[in-house]
Amino acid sequence: MNSAPLPRRPRIYLAGFDVFRRDAREHGARLVAWCEEYGFEGVYPLDAQAPANLESPRKAAWIYRANVDAIRAADIVMANVSDFRGPGEPDSGTAFEIGYAAALGKEIWAYTSDLGTLVERVPSVPDAQGRVCERGYLVEDFGLGKNLMIACAAHLVQGDARACLEAMAQGRTPQARARTQTNQ
Repeated sequence: MNSAPLPRRPRIYLAGFDVFRRDAREHGARLVAWCEEYGFEGVYPLDAQAPANLESPRKAAWIYRANVDAIRAADIVMANVSDFRGPGEPDSGTAFEIGYAAALGKEIWAYTSDLGTLVERVPSVPDAQGRVCERGYLVEDFGLGKNLMIACAAHLVQGDARACLEAMAQGRTPQARARTQTNQ
């Protein structure tokens, strides 16, 4: 008796500044395990190991290519877009990965622990044109918690990685897709 092969679990590229944590590898292993709990295959950027003999510029290029290839091979990109090194801005590498995934037509989910809109969180002062940050630039005010290019490209979830995975699992069910189509 020939049985049909099991469908492949959706593959998620786990973007975010988590790779800069002191416990980055352990945290990545937790993220991958959580993906499995929710029926996904997690791919963490540090899963790929650069050859030890590469000096910094060549090692950086190797990591770039490995991450781009992993995004290309993924079905979904899930990104930690919580503030990184300052209010209102996620990690620039993560922003690039979201943009690259969007250009490839990938499904994008993002999560943040930050509460409030950009204009509420970024230190700024009133100006005739809106609110201006300490460097003299207007603070985007669309009522969004992240820059519009990220907020409009991704399904944005308030919470942590687990909350995002739960939303993804619910959002990918036939019932949830039917509700979304009905509400449009």
